[in-house]
Amino acid sequence: MESGILSSLILLPLVGSLLILILPRAYKNFYKWICLITQILLLINVTTVLGLFDRVNPEYQFIEHSEWFRLALGSKSILSVDYILGVDGLSVSLVMLSSIVFLVAAVASFGITYREKTYFSLFLLLTASVFGCFLAVDFFLFFVFFEFMLLPMYFLIGIWGGENRAYASLKFFIYTFAGSVLILVVMICMAISHQDEFFTSEYARLVYSFDFRTLKDNTNLLDSSILSIKNPVLIWGLPARDCMFLLLLIGFGIKMPVVPFHTWLPDAHVEAPTPVSVILAGILLKIGGYGIIRVAYQVLPDVAEKYAVLIGALGLVSIIYGALNALNQTDLKKMIAYSSVSHMGFVFIGISAFNSIGFNGAVFQMFSHGILSSMLFLTAGVIYERTHDRNISSFRGLAKKMPVYTLMVAVAFFGSLGLPSLSGFIGEFLTLHGGFQSEHLPKIIPLLGIVGIVLSAIYFLLTFQRMFFGEFHTRDEYRTLLKDLTKTEIFMLGSLAVMTILTGVWPNLVIRYINSSLTEILK
Repeated sequence: MESGILSSLILLPLVGSLLILILPRAYKNFYKWICLITQILLLINVTTVLGLFDRVNPEYQFIEHSEWFRLALGSKSILSVDYILGVDGLSVSLVMLSSIVFLVAAVASFGITYREKTYFSLFLLLTASVFGCFLAVDFFLFFVFFEFMLLPMYFLIGIWGGENRAYASLKFFIYTFAGSVLILVVMICMAISHQDEFFTSEYARLVYSFDFRTLKDNTNLLDSSILSIKNPVLIWGLPARDCMFLLLLIGFGIKMPVVPFHTWLPDAHVEAPTPVSVILAGILLKIGGYGIIRVAYQVLPDVAEKYAVLIGALGLVSIIYGALNALNQTDLKKMIAYSSVSHMGFVFIGISAFNSIGFNGAVFQMFSHGILSSMLFLTAGVIYERTHDRNISSFRGLAKKMPVYTLMVAVAFFGSLGLPSLSGFIGEFLTLHGGFQSEHLPKIIPLLGIVGIVLSAIYFLLTFQRMFFGEFHTRDEYRTLLKDLTKTEIFMLGSLAVMTILTGVWPNLVIRYINSSLTEILK
């Protein structure tokens, strides 16, 4: 079914961005409203897609296919790059997450008063590129959106960030661009491997494309002999397919980020303005996990299975290392940033299990973490916007002064530490359960993953106790500034809190969309 509704998810923010750019500065009060209305329209369209989505069908739906360009590789073969959009269970859940988080971030951006035209136009460009990543069915098209995403994020951090924004934005760009280069190397090798195969084919003319549906069925792709490599090994004695998988793992692992490629994340979060931190933690980190499942696992499934223990070990190291660093932080925002590193590690354990429980848990964990991390950074932003101070030790007894704010923080903290009936518990339970049921992982990996849950409970509960219990105490100049949540803040945090509770009590709200497609990927 080709209706154009998926293209609208990319075109709407592009049109909104262009409209903001052409409006004169005399109408600058309209910039934020154009951005907000665009996000509302996107949410309506995504809800329509969810309503029409066939949850039993594991294949791509709402396919939109147009020829982009053709390149002759010789007399017998053509390289085809097409504009192909579609959604399956894996992507539709993250598209829904994106629409929710971007809407909340757009509302949070109403406080931006500096260079509004540039900010909101970049905000909508980022929106278009993120939706493009999740909707692309062609690997080349996916890479274009994946790469373009760096530009608006670089400026959003570099212009509207904190004191060290130049350093943080440059570090973010260098790390993620390096990851993109590794992914590009794999794409080039794909084209080379197919080119040689075409010239030896019996068919008169063959067309090679980067269509994910074609790539996932090619068991000879990136084979050393096809790449015309005289030596059948490349790096450290590894075959070509192994090397390409590891390049994809590192490239997308930087984006997640997984230890040891995580160091850009705390700096980017600390310096970024609150709405940008919400987008970064709520959506952009998920593109790394999505890319590993969509590209690395589907294109090279045999190699992925071969390195299951390595993937699980990387997830475990991220869980423990991120939790220990979060436990040692005095800056509230930096603590939340390291907690993101820790909780995204569960995604690696889930996908390394190679069973339906682990895969469903990994994707559910990405959805849950997107909601919870958005809440966490919004709550940190509430304090910082009032006092320009994020030091945990600067605040005591906030529950008496800000009761509604305390309730929202409690939902975010307890959801993140894995309290049953909240969404964080479901994701962590399923990933670890999948790890224990796995034939590929040693039981010690999910067993030690439980330590990460205990550590997260410690640093969240200690922070909550220090900031909200006891007699109200803070600096004298903060006493008049610390007021409870406004109606806008209640709307933002309340919406996310409802999603946290709803998906925690009724996880099938998400799982019923993703299960069929993930089961098909596992086959």
